[in-house]
Amino acid sequence: MRTKAKSLYGLARLNVELTSRCNKKCWICGRRKVDRDYPELVMKYGDMDFALVKMIAEQVPKNIVVQFHRDGEALLYPEFGKAVRLFKSQITNIVTNGILLIEKADEIIDNLDTISISIIENDDLAKEQLKLIKKFLKLKGDRKPFTSVRLVGNVSDAPYRKLDALVIRRILHSPMGSFSYRKKNPTIPEIGICTDFLHHLCINREGKVSICVRFDPKGLGIIGNVKKQPLAQIWNSPKRMKWLEYQKQGRRDKIPLCSYCEFWGVPTSSK
Repeated sequence: MRTKAKSLYGLARLNVELTSRCNKKCWICGRRKVDRDYPELVMKYGDMDFALVKMIAEQVPKNIVVQFHRDGEALLYPEFGKAVRLFKSQITNIVTNGILLIEKADEIIDNLDTISISIIENDDLAKEQLKLIKKFLKLKGDRKPFTSVRLVGNVSDAPYRKLDALVIRRILHSPMGSFSYRKKNPTIPEIGICTDFLHHLCINREGKVSICVRFDPKGLGIIGNVKKQPLAQIWNSPKRMKWLEYQKQGRRDKIPLCSYCEFWGVPTSSK
């Protein structure tokens, strides 16, 4: 473990995409836009092989954040609870649309550390979603996971302030990626380097490793494959080290994915 932790110095958060499938058609979803307007980029949806989940778990340092989603709905994964239990030494989380909160309650409660439920602007299902959230919170009681509701865009917080949950806000951006933010620009850290790049990796359901969890239908941020290389080797790979130098020089324009991304790793509130 000591060798593993040392080789992954700096890694604070890892997204493991248990599934790329989703059970909702949000109007702000980039995948829906890709499926509709860019047939050459259409994604193949499916689940991560459980053996791959186990292999990843064996390489992850203690006490980092592990989130089990990327662009899909993590609760659709057939062995969700079992997968989460592989990461008992980490801080576990999902961001979910909440549709399966009650159906998967036994796999969530006393298993996940934290959970965030996304509330999307102009969602026709918002009232039904609120009923599910209330039912889930009552069922959960004082047990984990610590719960937040994530208000995305212009959403009134009045119904959610009454819940036993943390209320957070996020600004909307283009469905095709983290740019064209509405109302205000994203927060930029004083260091002038994207904190996501410095401390974050994402593994998609096929084992491809990316520098962050930003929407990336062209795969511009991919730096390796955990099926072929240890995670630590990918983290310290020549490609990532080269891109790190560009980040330090203020040359995001030289990194394919970062060149058009406006996010700097610091989530920005909509108010």
